[in-house]
Amino acid sequence: MGKKIPHEKKETLAKAGNKAEETQLARQHNCIPSQQKMAADDYDAAVALAEFQAARAGVRGLIESGITSVPPLFLVPSTISPSPPPLESEIIFTIPSVDLALPHSSSLPLIRAAARSCGFFHVTNHGVDTATVDGAVSAVRAFHELPLTVRSAFYTPASVGSVTYSTIPIQPGKNSAGPLLPWRDTLQVRFGPPPAPDLAHLPPACRDALLKYQLLMTALGKKMAGLLSEALGVGAGRLERAMQVEGLLMACHYYPPCPEPARVVGGLEHTDPSLFTVLAQDGVGGLQVRLRDGRWADVPPEPGALLVNIGDVLKVVSNDEYESVEHRVVIKSCEDARVSIALFFNPAKRQESDLFGPLPELLTAGKQQRYRAFTLTEFMSSRREHGHGTKSIDQFRIAHE
Repeated sequence: MGKKIPHEKKETLAKAGNKAEETQLARQHNCIPSQQKMAADDYDAAVALAEFQAARAGVRGLIESGITSVPPLFLVPSTISPSPPPLESEIIFTIPSVDLALPHSSSLPLIRAAARSCGFFHVTNHGVDTATVDGAVSAVRAFHELPLTVRSAFYTPASVGSVTYSTIPIQPGKNSAGPLLPWRDTLQVRFGPPPAPDLAHLPPACRDALLKYQLLMTALGKKMAGLLSEALGVGAGRLERAMQVEGLLMACHYYPPCPEPARVVGGLEHTDPSLFTVLAQDGVGGLQVRLRDGRWADVPPEPGALLVNIGDVLKVVSNDEYESVEHRVVIKSCEDARVSIALFFNPAKRQESDLFGPLPELLTAGKQQRYRAFTLTEFMSSRREHGHGTKSIDQFRIAHE
């Protein structure tokens, strides 16, 4: 069970009064740095981070406590603008949409064009029933909005085991700046690789819904791997034979409303370290993609559709035929929480002898090899060192005169 909250530990951060139990618990559990700490010149971010994690309440706990300003741990440096300037909000950008009920002769060109241009596309008639998708999203919301005394039992700042729930610190990488924490709580579930994962700690509030969702989404992921492979011109089964594509990592994100949305970031700009990702989301919005000219554009949710985006590994394997595009999440609302479920499809082959690089079939006299082969261990080490963006795969790029 979760850590008991001592009755004698009290905070004096807000007006006294008849607060709800959630507010009292969050304050007593010291999940909010005091105003004195926030203003002090000797503010210690490491201590504040430790106190926040020890509270086991997440960002949701801050909202439950009634904060009216953003704690320093979440503040975005002035060099980063999480919210788009007024002109950027007027950008008209439509994410491609592919109807998977279409014949291959019609859907493949659409997939190829989307993967080569913006790296994102919606899929409709994807075979996963609406009740399963909506049920999973609703179950994730229900878990994150459980009473503090219930959900704190699952809070695990250390990323160990098959199921973790926490506010995951941002790792912006070398020579880059960012807040220490995103305005986001995450329930992360690992369904593999073998041996069989221990899913006993999946919260009952969302266990059945997520297990069913992952099962059906795995079937869709296998189908998408075949379509993306065929759209590359190497045959429908080529990616599967080379990598054994599996959707074993799920991130269930909860972005609480924020009293100062422009001062925080839901997700720092990044590319995905996957072959591809399939995303389900509610209607709140906040996802943005970086356009070729460097500006950011909203990706409005499309009812009934799932969102697919190309990851860095597939960009390399395709020898730059497909684009892995930077994206981020901004907080849109002071009142509504955003919920999304990302399922990352990756190679199940991950031994040190398994190397990943451009498929030989894609290398011709007119198309030189763009990247050297690497192991997944090398790739993830590069991500940790250089950050979650394009620079992490540039380390493997081959320079041609």
